[in-house]
Amino acid sequence: MNVRFLGGAGEVGRSALLVNDALLLDFGMLTDNPPQFPVETPDPEAVVVSHGHLDHVGTLPSLLSGSSRPPIHWTPPTRELALTLARDTLKLHGGTLQCPFTETDVRRLTQVSETHGYRDPFEVAGHEVTFYNAGHIPGSAHVLVDDGDTRLLYTGDFHTDDQQLVSATTARPDADAVICESTYSDVEHEARSVVEDRFAESVKNTLWDGGTVIVPAFAIGRTQEMLLVCERHDIPCYIDGMGKEVTEMLRQYPDYVRDDDAFRRAVSHARFVTGRDGQRKRIVDQKAVVITTSGMLSGGPAMTYIPEIRANPANKITMTGYQVEGTPGRDLLETGRAELDGRVMPVSAQVEQYDFSAHADRDGLLEFLDSYRDSEVLVNHGDRCQAFADELRADGFEASAPELGDGVSVGE
Repeated sequence: MNVRFLGGAGEVGRSALLVNDALLLDFGMLTDNPPQFPVETPDPEAVVVSHGHLDHVGTLPSLLSGSSRPPIHWTPPTRELALTLARDTLKLHGGTLQCPFTETDVRRLTQVSETHGYRDPFEVAGHEVTFYNAGHIPGSAHVLVDDGDTRLLYTGDFHTDDQQLVSATTARPDADAVICESTYSDVEHEARSVVEDRFAESVKNTLWDGGTVIVPAFAIGRTQEMLLVCERHDIPCYIDGMGKEVTEMLRQYPDYVRDDDAFRRAVSHARFVTGRDGQRKRIVDQKAVVITTSGMLSGGPAMTYIPEIRANPANKITMTGYQVEGTPGRDLLETGRAELDGRVMPVSAQVEQYDFSAHADRDGLLEFLDSYRDSEVLVNHGDRCQAFADELRADGFEASAPELGDGVSVGE
């Protein structure tokens, strides 16, 4: 089996793998200015998608801009999330170099879509493919690809601990080779229950003192996780931004969340903002908790809320996700200032960071890979892929870290 790394090798973003020149796994976008796309646009017989985050699906519609119409295989939530992201990209960047596809291409996605559940094998482009729950976000999947000679497991993004929103991955299907994400290969996450309790105590103290709390959160996965955390700790909250649409959509897929009853309670517990700036200013005056996009303060309703609350030290901004270098969120954490809607503003409100990561940490990665000590391991999706591969080799694994554009033969 031959695998070409068209993106996601030695980086987080634009994941794209071409198997046997026929089957494409993911086709994402690396968010930057300008954004970066896979190093090549192939002409596959079919596409299989691991999950609905921009770095795995962001460039998908461009595959349909020519005469080719390869079928796209994914779980039902991944299909909906990919379409939501594509439409959002069109709305924000349509007609510019930051958007490599058109509205017509996005419509074609719905025409070639084929959905599958977990552990339900299907035949595609001469391969048997099976999805397994990856425990990352609703619908996320490990992808097992069998060409008759070699069984390749593409982990996608995964988590080995339960989150409020989704259960941890427990799947360890037999495989001759594993392409493994390594995002947090040098990090040990604090126990999720400890992080949740500390977050809840901090938020409640701020509300008690008459402050407002803004919770920047990614629309997919993190917004819903924070809704569940707030409901569990009886914290009243508002939800704003693209996370509203994603939350409503996920209510249609109860089988893909950890506890559908808890999810429905959390949705009922929250109040959804209609999107008018006047309403947002009134909410700030109420001394409330607002969960809103964007998670890195690079746009969205956060651009309305944070300028309103930034000058008062009684208020608080709780960052819930990783802040990429160069983003306003990263600048705020490091300097106490951030560019908000084109102006660099000092922030006197308290700023805190919480690790609600949906990825396995170092211990989780090693625990997962312990089931594959006799398999070849290819490390991708991380800033230190080579270092992690070296560490795995020192521990007895047959491990390597392919570079962008590399073609690798596995299972031979």
